[in-house]
Amino acid sequence: MHELGIVVHVIKQIEALAKERQVKEVKELTMEVGEVSGVVKQYFLDAFEWAKKRTEYMKDCQLNIIIIEGKSYCQDCQQTYKTTEFGKTCPHCGSERTYLITGKDVSIRDIKVI
Repeated sequence: MHELGIVVHVIKQIEALAKERQVKEVKELTMEVGEVSGVVKQYFLDAFEWAKKRTEYMKDCQLNIIIIEGKSYCQDCQQTYKTTEFGKTCPHCGSERTYLITGKDVSIRDIKVI
């Protein structure tokens, strides 16, 4: 369950930033999670709920998750396609000279504080 490791890392970053900026409380956190990042949304939410109770600034923080669609690009026909439907093989030309362009990252999008 690597979701817990990601959550702990994100919380450490936000807690340090909150302390540095003299924030009273972190109210809301919005994360972008790639569709093919390997992160299971429910595990991430569960890990966050567990970990936030052990923080100074995030005890009542609400977590929002935006799923970023996995898209790949074909180098042969220059088309993009939905990765989760077709994998590494381009549905337009059948080429396997493709690479992932979106949907693999996990990142902080927005933090709301008081």
